Amino acid sequence: MDSIATFSLVALDCPDPVSLAEFYAAITGWRIGPWEDDTWIQLVSGTGATLAFQKAPGHVPPEWPGDERPQQLHLDFDVPDLDTGEQRVLAIGARKAGFQPAPDSFRVYLDPAGHPFCLVRAD
Repeated sequence: MDSIATFSLVALDCPDPVSLAEFYAAITGWRIGPWEDDTWIQLVSGTGATLAFQKAPGHVPPEWPGDERPQQLHLDFDVPDLDTGEQRVLAIGARKAGFQPAPDSFRVYLDPAGHPFCLVRAD
């Protein structure tokens, strides 16, 4: 089947796009692309699809797990070692989620704006 489109990015709403872009740049090693104001910041992945951060002054973080404000989406990042990955994301401002459904396989964290993301043990 012919594709309709090519996937290019995921944009996360947040109150402070610059700081969230810096957070995810530290996780991925991608650089922050040029920007004119703080309403839209995009990472440059060098591999195609990337992450962007859009200013949403009334942003209310999702709850994970939760029904009232569900996560809607989350990002997964493969790591060779969960403990090392955990130490590194906590050091740059992540918070570990209270509920961990499979901590030997993947771990759930919240970014500085409250979006859930996972570190997944790469096999």
